[in-house]
Amino acid sequence: MTDTSTAPAPFLTAWFEILDSDEPNRILDLISDDFSLSILFSTGAGEATDFAGDRSALVGYLEQRERGTRTHHLLSATTLGQDELFLGEVRRGGVPEASFVAAGRVEGKRLKRLLIGRSSEIRFD
Repeated sequence: MTDTSTAPAPFLTAWFEILDSDEPNRILDLISDDFSLSILFSTGAGEATDFAGDRSALVGYLEQRERGTRTHHLLSATTLGQDELFLGEVRRGGVPEASFVAAGRVEGKRLKRLLIGRSSEIRFD
């Protein structure tokens, strides 16, 4: 893992790097006891899938992912106090597939809240 301490959203930058690694389940070590999330992503034709809840929802999300097929790439990011905002692009085999936005609330060294939205219908280029 690279040093992400100077990234504009260091926690989420490291989060997506781990998610793209050979051991994405390591992100489970980075969440707080009262963690909650919603990951909403377009599945095409106006349909979407939402993984919402606590740690078990994150586990469910990780289990359904196609490991090693997609990578997350930073387009822009910022940190405002405890909140990190991350605009990115998902690529499959280096080819852009979707855009996404993530917002996370970091308390100490743990992620407390995570909201991610992803769509293949819009590009930020």
